Amino acid sequence: MLRKIIKIEEEKCDGCGQCVPECHEGALQIIDGKARLISDLFCDGLGACLGHCPTGALTIVEREAEPYNEKKVMDYIVKGGTNVIKAHLKHLREHEEFEYLREALEYLRDNGIENPLSEDIVEEKGTQCGCPGSREIILEQSDANDGEEGNRISHLRQWPIQLHLVSPHAQYFRNSDLLLAADCCGFTYPDFHKDFLKGKSLAIACPKLDANKQVYFEKLITMINESNLKSITVLIMQVPCCSGLAQLSQQAVESSGRNIRINASIISIQGEVLQTMRIN
Repeated sequence: MLRKIIKIEEEKCDGCGQCVPECHEGALQIIDGKARLISDLFCDGLGACLGHCPTGALTIVEREAEPYNEKKVMDYIVKGGTNVIKAHLKHLREHEEFEYLREALEYLRDNGIENPLSEDIVEEKGTQCGCPGSREIILEQSDANDGEEGNRISHLRQWPIQLHLVSPHAQYFRNSDLLLAADCCGFTYPDFHKDFLKGKSLAIACPKLDANKQVYFEKLITMINESNLKSITVLIMQVPCCSGLAQLSQQAVESSGRNIRINASIISIQGEVLQTMRIN
């Protein structure tokens, strides 16, 4: 199976940083004046950063997908120097990838490289650590009349909806447009039914907490090929852990051998559509 990932041509990069905010996974940072891919694990290969690079230093390459290997990633990371190593280790720690963090630290020790996080134990006062998707946020609500009156119409056409529970052969998937939504989106986006669900079949999943994502991958391939899906709309939150759902759908389409459209929309924690794009 081929996997798409960002490649950075260092000689072309001028360190402008325009690509960084477009990487919702947090896999890109400007370090020592150059854009650096600090997390091979979290790069989803969607390419949202490409159009924001004025020098053309970013491209997407395809390579055979292998099981993630932290020590192979460290072979690449250490070439960037101390600050890149530090950023990579912090990224693993903040996303609670503690097993990979342990492997990375073992790599440094085995190769006689100093651990740049050894003195970075205490966070600055008032700074929250951990995955950005798990941080506590209080959202302010407006007291203004929002104009909502009467009852809204449900556009749900099926049951069940959780991806582990649905059958990929179910009649409601046949020749349908599939909405593949991260669990939180239906609670966060107020017009979820009207703007996204209407006229579509539905499957929901959490790319961070759900176990056995290989089953998801196989179900999506079956839906695409045997239920003849017409398109997939992926709806994800802006937090880094959500991006895996878009990558999963893209890989399923590529493995299916069919060329169907995939659209993706990113929802903010405040319930707004931040970005909509076609990824296939």
